[in-house]
Amino acid sequence: MIKNRLFLLLSLLCVAASTLHAEDSLVDKDRLRSLTPEEQRMFGPRSAGLKYDPRMIRAAEIAQQRAQPRMTWHCWAYVKDALLAANVVEHRPVSAWARQAGDELAGNYGFKKLWTRDPYAAPVGAVIVYGGHDAGHVELRTPSGFASDFISHSAYPRPVLGIYVKPT
Repeated sequence: MIKNRLFLLLSLLCVAASTLHAEDSLVDKDRLRSLTPEEQRMFGPRSAGLKYDPRMIRAAEIAQQRAQPRMTWHCWAYVKDALLAANVVEHRPVSAWARQAGDELAGNYGFKKLWTRDPYAAPVGAVIVYGGHDAGHVELRTPSGFASDFISHSAYPRPVLGIYVKPT
């Protein structure tokens, strides 16, 4: 009997939490647009039919275009430059370490931390911040994977500190 009540309570809490997150979406539906055929070629076949914030599309494009064939250990510098070039931030962030990116973006640039810590659930253009015993890692979510100083089809193998987006 107690197990049934706990299960019911847990189920109701999960439904309430998912409803709350859907209603609190940071996406401005008036600014969303479909991808052009050229963008669809770059973003891959799964991008057809989806809507995107133009600034986030641009940041993801810039990150993919500027990424190197291999890791350069300057991920945060590449992400800073992509966000600035796409007009997502007004001036270049100043924090030194990748693991500090989320705090700076939320504190100084109006980014909001998403409730999920699943990099694969992050929207296109989201900034994903990873921890670790060193500087950490940061990357932008792209339709086909992730980009920072290099392109990857899989998420970085470290604990996610947070996923951040800038409301439109």
